[in-house]
Amino acid sequence: MRDQADPEPDRAPGARLALLLRRWWEEAGSAPGGARPTQQALAARLGIDQTTLSRYLNPKHPLNAPPRVVEALHARLRAPAAELERARALCRAALEESGRQRPAGGRTAAGLAEQPGAVPGTPTAGAPAAPEAGTSTGTAPATAGAPAGAGDAVRAGRYGRRVRPRSRRLLPVLLASAVVLSFAAGIAVHALVAPGRGVPADGVPGALRVSESPYEWPLLRMRKEDQYTRARALQHLLNAYGYKVRTDGFFGAETRDAVMRFQRERHLVSDGKVGRDTWPELVRTVGPGSSGHTVLAVQELLDNVGQGGTVVSGQYTAVTADDLRFFQRTHHLPVTGRADPDTWLALLVRQRPPAGAPAYQRSTGMPPSASG
Repeated sequence: MRDQADPEPDRAPGARLALLLRRWWEEAGSAPGGARPTQQALAARLGIDQTTLSRYLNPKHPLNAPPRVVEALHARLRAPAAELERARALCRAALEESGRQRPAGGRTAAGLAEQPGAVPGTPTAGAPAAPEAGTSTGTAPATAGAPAGAGDAVRAGRYGRRVRPRSRRLLPVLLASAVVLSFAAGIAVHALVAPGRGVPADGVPGALRVSESPYEWPLLRMRKEDQYTRARALQHLLNAYGYKVRTDGFFGAETRDAVMRFQRERHLVSDGKVGRDTWPELVRTVGPGSSGHTVLAVQELLDNVGQGGTVVSGQYTAVTADDLRFFQRTHHLPVTGRADPDTWLALLVRQRPPAGAPAYQRSTGMPPSASG
C-alpha cells in the first residue's frame, strides 16, 4: 500500500511536491468553518502571480516551488504539521534534480561520455579535440638555444607563430576590472551609510544608517488616518502594560494619552510619539509559553510581512515559532524562534500596506478614536 502523503513515489520530486501542495489547497476548506481561498487570492497573499502559483500546484507541468513558498503555503493553508518536513525534503530534492539536469555550456560531461558509438580516447562530434603537440594548449617543446623552462614564457603557435601566454594577456584586463569594481563598491557603501538618511517623520522606513541594526524604528504619531498593523501592534503592547486602548489601528487621542503616560512612567520625553526611544521600552522578548496582547502584536506583524498567513490567537504556538524562524532566516537574523528587540524592529519595518480596507475596518467602520 502506498503512503497516503506520497501517493506516487515513482514520480519526479517536483511532481510529487506539486501533488502535495495541490492537496493542501484542495483540502483547505474541508475543516469546519474553513473556506478554500481562490488561487488568485492565495497568489496575492504570497506575493507571486497566479500563473506561477498554478504551475506550483500542477503535477503535470510543475514549476519547482522555492522553500519560502512551500513554507508559506503550509502556514496559509493550515496543512498538517507532520507534512511540512516531507514538503521541505521534496523541495530540496526537486531543486537538486533541476540543478543536475541543467547542462553546462549546453551539454553535460556525462552526456558527452555516454553518446552511442563513442570510442574511448576519440573526440566526440562537437567536443573539443585533444591538444596538438607543440600548440599553445599543449606542452611546448623547448626552443632551440633557450634555457630550460623558456617554454613557459614563450610558446610556439600552431603554425609556428610565437604567442604570449594567455595569463599575461589577461592580466591588464583583470587589473582594470578590479579598479572599476572597487570604485563602484565605494560609491555603494557611501550611499548606504550617508548620514541623515533614516526614517522620515511619516514613519515609512528609508535608507540605511550607520548603526548596529540595518533598520530604524518607525515613528508613529497621532493622525486621523488608519495606520494599520503597526498601530495595532502598538495598541496591543500598550494593553500588555495595562493601558486600556482599542486595537483599531487608529492612533487617536486615546492612544496618544496612553503613550504619554507610558513615557512619563519610563522617564522618557512625554510627547505622545512612538519612535526610537519609546519602541525599545515597549517591546518584550516573547517565545514559547507566552500569551496575551504581546503575542497578539507579534502575530499581527507576522501575518502582514508577505510570507503567508499567521494565525492571530494570542497563544505562542509551534506554528507561530515556525513562522518567526522563517522570518528570521529570510532577514538574516539569529534563528531563535523568539521575538527579541531586533526581531521586533525588523517586523515593524517590513510591514506591507494592505491591498484594500482591512477586515477589521470593513466590519466596524471608522471608530470614534479616529477623530481625535
